[in-house]
Amino acid sequence: MPTVEDFRRYLEAFAPLPLAETWDNVGLLVGSDQQQVERVMTCLTITPESLDEARNRQANLIVTHHPLPFRPLQKITTDSTTGTLILRAVRDGISIFSPHTAFDSAGQGINQQLAVGIGLTKVRPLSESTVLPGLGTGRIGTTAPNSTVSSLVQEIKKFLAIDQLQAVGQPSMAIQTVAVGCGSGGSLLESARRAGCELLVTGEASFHTCLEAKANGMAMILTGHFASERFAVVKLAELLAAQFSQTVVWASRDEADPLRYV
Repeated sequence: MPTVEDFRRYLEAFAPLPLAETWDNVGLLVGSDQQQVERVMTCLTITPESLDEARNRQANLIVTHHPLPFRPLQKITTDSTTGTLILRAVRDGISIFSPHTAFDSAGQGINQQLAVGIGLTKVRPLSESTVLPGLGTGRIGTTAPNSTVSSLVQEIKKFLAIDQLQAVGQPSMAIQTVAVGCGSGGSLLESARRAGCELLVTGEASFHTCLEAKANGMAMILTGHFASERFAVVKLAELLAAQFSQTVVWASRDEADPLRYV
């Protein structure tokens, strides 16, 4: 039977932790390397609902994209949601691993999958890592001939299986070079502009970042944070299931986007 250490080592090879941003909290965050693992759940975020699912289905390990905890803690009590979730995980014998921004930037990570999935070619890092050459933050790629904001909106909706998103820029605007940054990727706008991109695709960005894009003649497509990353934790579950055939692995069925259009 594999252990948490077996999963940790595999995940650290798949998404090397040196790729993580300096502000991030990645790796094994709760639990023990020696714990045996029979059942694993992947998810985007550990919430009361997804943790209930993991407990009810007797998971020994959760591989979550968003770290728990994310920020340093001075105390772990039930006075906070984070403390409550950690205490519940420990009580139920569930270890927690998060690759977060290392997974974003990995060779077959979220940004790579997103860029290829929406039809980009000649895909490469937007900002190359100084630690691991050939990898890095975000992605940049080339669109099919005659692409526009409108045509790329349709490609993105199809790949992410969503009905709505937000866009900056005229639908008919010609697009040739696209930057991709999953999650809260608005900070990549300046790198995308310097790289000659006409469009930045990300999950979410501030109002002022959208104004900055418009002022610089760039387009943006905002898919929603959840949609920009959730597909990849489903793929990760499939990857882990293939690698660890003795273990039951599934992507959370109960987590959902907290935002909805009304």
